[in-house]
Amino acid sequence: MARRKKLYEGKAKILYEGPEPGTLVQYFKDDATAFNAEKKDVIDGKGVLNNRLSEYFMTGLNNIGVPTHFIKRINMREQLIRQVEIIPLEVVVRNVAAGSLSKRLGIAEGTALPRPIIEFYYKDDALGDPLVTEEHVIAFGWAAQQDLDDMVALSLRVNDFMSGIMLAVGIRLVDFKIEIGRVWDNDFQRLIVADEISPDSCRLWDIETGQKLDKDVFRRDLGNLADAYTEVARRLGVLPSNVTHATKPHLIN
Repeated sequence: MARRKKLYEGKAKILYEGPEPGTLVQYFKDDATAFNAEKKDVIDGKGVLNNRLSEYFMTGLNNIGVPTHFIKRINMREQLIRQVEIIPLEVVVRNVAAGSLSKRLGIAEGTALPRPIIEFYYKDDALGDPLVTEEHVIAFGWAAQQDLDDMVALSLRVNDFMSGIMLAVGIRLVDFKIEIGRVWDNDFQRLIVADEISPDSCRLWDIETGQKLDKDVFRRDLGNLADAYTEVARRLGVLPSNVTHATKPHLIN
């Protein structure tokens, strides 16, 4: 059967038209990129793991009343999602200093922050997704003040949920990135979590050893990326406890 019409292709995912109006099919690729796609590779099984992990997190958020675009997983690489109007901002929540925050402010990686810090980045690959302030967001019409307040509230709820889930399996949620979209119920606008939540969009460190279990493994050449993601999935119960990436496991439905 012919594949549905492709609507958009990004670095890690492809969006196709959905089976019903207002829906899309989101396909997870095996491509890995870093440094605004200056570093690229194809990691066997990465898309399968991210599809399953994003399903796990989005389902958990839906269950506690945090709205997301996720409807259901279709197969190993695809999920059915609600079509949204993406706000052109990446929302980053930081619990521990790492990455660009450490570089910008000279704070040692691993320093616990006094409270979660929320940053906004303008989504534009040509500009390198620059850090912007709330003043920029409002002045250029990317979102209204009420939108920003709602985005902060959503992000903090995601942070509470994700931090607890990870802590329970011995993983520290250092930081994460989400995207947020607008949907309409008649004339009423709501903001919901969109895109994906996976080790591609989080920094995850083993609490005991500090081992990195996220895309920094690829960025910094620290080992096998699929093994790191498989370990996250295994701890969360998405994979059986006795498998590694090398075994090419079947994911649990």
